[in-house]
Amino acid sequence: MAEAMDLIVIGAGPGGYVAAIRAAQLGMSVAVVEKRSTLGGTCLNVGCIPSKALLNASEKFHEAASGELEGMGISLGKPKLNLGTMMEAKDKIVSGLTGGIDHLFRKNGITRIEGTGRITAPGSVVVTTAKGEETLTSDHILIATGSEATGLKGITIDEKQIVSSTGALALTKVPKRLVVIGAGYIGLEMATVWRRLGAEVEVVEYLPRILPGMDQEIATKFKTILEKDGISFRLGAAVTSAKTNKSGVVLDLEPAGGGDAEKITADTVLVAVGRKANTDGLGLDAIGLELDERGRIPVDEDFETAIPGVYAIGDVIAGPMLAHKAEEDGVAAVEIMAGMAGHVDYDHVPGIVYTAPEVATIGKTEEQLKDAGISYKKGVFPFLANSRARAVGHGDGFVKILADSTTDRVLGVHIIGHEAGTIIHECATAMVFGASSEDIARTCHGHPTLNEAVKEAALAVDGRAIHI
Repeated sequence: MAEAMDLIVIGAGPGGYVAAIRAAQLGMSVAVVEKRSTLGGTCLNVGCIPSKALLNASEKFHEAASGELEGMGISLGKPKLNLGTMMEAKDKIVSGLTGGIDHLFRKNGITRIEGTGRITAPGSVVVTTAKGEETLTSDHILIATGSEATGLKGITIDEKQIVSSTGALALTKVPKRLVVIGAGYIGLEMATVWRRLGAEVEVVEYLPRILPGMDQEIATKFKTILEKDGISFRLGAAVTSAKTNKSGVVLDLEPAGGGDAEKITADTVLVAVGRKANTDGLGLDAIGLELDERGRIPVDEDFETAIPGVYAIGDVIAGPMLAHKAEEDGVAAVEIMAGMAGHVDYDHVPGIVYTAPEVATIGKTEEQLKDAGISYKKGVFPFLANSRARAVGHGDGFVKILADSTTDRVLGVHIIGHEAGTIIHECATAMVFGASSEDIARTCHGHPTLNEAVKEAALAVDGRAIHI
């Protein structure tokens, strides 16, 4: 590429491709370097999107297989699972969306280069492609290389018997017994998929609870629901090794607090203990850019690193490793480069577990408010008392709103229930604009809707919910 670009983006995941499109909208010439042959990064190719496709398909299969539809007068007989077709449908969804990003790149005049990028100096990126190396130059380089699954000492991931989330999305048969190591978002979503398709599933977690960092009341209720669905849990247990053999996998476990070790077996093991920033091969050492204690790239309020002209966003910097957070980072970063007032409100980034029921959260948990010494009021409303939830057969769960005792400003909202990931965005909008629980309570909600549970929870903050 002969001419210098206004912006070089390394990585075409949610953060990188959104940043590139926004930069192009602002009139910048943009080149994107991506090692995959398809755009969209981990999220679109082997993460968020294929997992949601399988969660949806497995839920439909479970509805048919469990006999739940019989009570509605719908008789289907015993359904037959064609896992190959289910995987093909998942792959078709992914390819359609990656092709859509290709179209957006062409529409916005973005130059796409398949290869790996290495920063050799401020303003210079060497790209290694199948044809060799070329050098790109720009005053602005944006690192958006995302993250990868973290492994465990003593365990070798082969993506066959011992898999990461990538392998769990591509299994060719339903495991008879699946052990999931890690009770976070990814582990519980994959546990749900394979349990609903017929696997015996046990989740092993080092901590004494599931969903670390999430509101404890929500996590406790969620565990109960998952257990009712047939998922078992072994909490406070450390997996010290996992060895494969012809018949499956043997895992060695030790109590986190000390005690006797034990062995358990599985034919498939999923390692889902977190993710780490992708920074290898970027040449950061060569340009004098040091990482923080967790291997992430430090940036200032403008997303600029200690090296002038080098920026970073998404999973490679501090903050939640979420696709939508990366997108917000990307837009803000390029707007700042363009002299605009880009900004991300990290206090109001929703977190969602796309199981059935879904779990969604935003703002502070009860535990965080107590630790900070903030006085608060709580309103809780169960979906069992919501007419729409009852009508569609999804009465599990509740909405919880936490509001400041003095100002009534909403400080946190936590939801477990059908379509929680959609419902939470009403709360996100309210919180961004500084709404009180009274503001939500006085907002007319359509009837019958699941969102009425939000209104009722807001009313419950002052002890005046109508339907309980």
